[in-house]
Amino acid sequence: MGVEGLKLFDAHFHIIDYRFPIKPNQGYLPPPFSCKDYLKAMKEYHLTGGAVVSGSFQGFDTKYLLSALKELGDGFVGVAQLPANIADERIIHLHKSGIRAVRFNLRRGGSDTREHIEVFANRLHNLVGWHVELYAEARDLEELYPTLVKLPMCCIDHLGLSKAGFHQVLRLIENGKAYVKATGFGRLNFDVASAISQVVKVNPNALIFGTDLPSTRAPRPYSHQDLRLILEALNDPGLIDKVLYKNALELYRP
Repeated sequence: MGVEGLKLFDAHFHIIDYRFPIKPNQGYLPPPFSCKDYLKAMKEYHLTGGAVVSGSFQGFDTKYLLSALKELGDGFVGVAQLPANIADERIIHLHKSGIRAVRFNLRRGGSDTREHIEVFANRLHNLVGWHVELYAEARDLEELYPTLVKLPMCCIDHLGLSKAGFHQVLRLIENGKAYVKATGFGRLNFDVASAISQVVKVNPNALIFGTDLPSTRAPRPYSHQDLRLILEALNDPGLIDKVLYKNALELYRP
């Protein structure tokens, strides 16, 4: 199945711009990946927009993110890592500049810590309508479930990363309390097609697509074959439209 010209919203990718602060995470520094690099990589797709996601190596810096959103233009939004004590005025400014979510990187750090999730998530949602995104192992979601199920909305990166605990991802989306990203397939230790089929069976409105470009630290980077895998697993035009852009537009709506 071809991917050329396919309409999509890329719900998870990174821009790495060394004009702004980059700090090693666990000894790792990523190679540069500019907005021009990203758009060149996506030139074969009908790209309607996407979400620039802050990485562990970018910490709480938002200057790079605002610069990237300005360069990428309409349709693109940002996912920031922010300290829980950030002022309301700053949050409102970030929202007006295109930020739509806060990320808790529980696997690699660089974000605030898990004990702030509930209070911060509710504050952000009440103030500007944002949701929380989590980079976490699925096996850790059981412990987090009582917190996550009380949030207005959350989104789980990379299908939860591990087979162990994947049922917790399904449990969250079944309750309508979460989205999950079909991203980073090179990072996963389970059958992706089966996981995608399970997710859309439980809640077809919960799954969103992302390239994870430039696939920092992934054993295997994103390729067109990853998208083909999604198309073959879904095998339904209505579901494909939902997963490739409609569900994400609902999650990241202004």
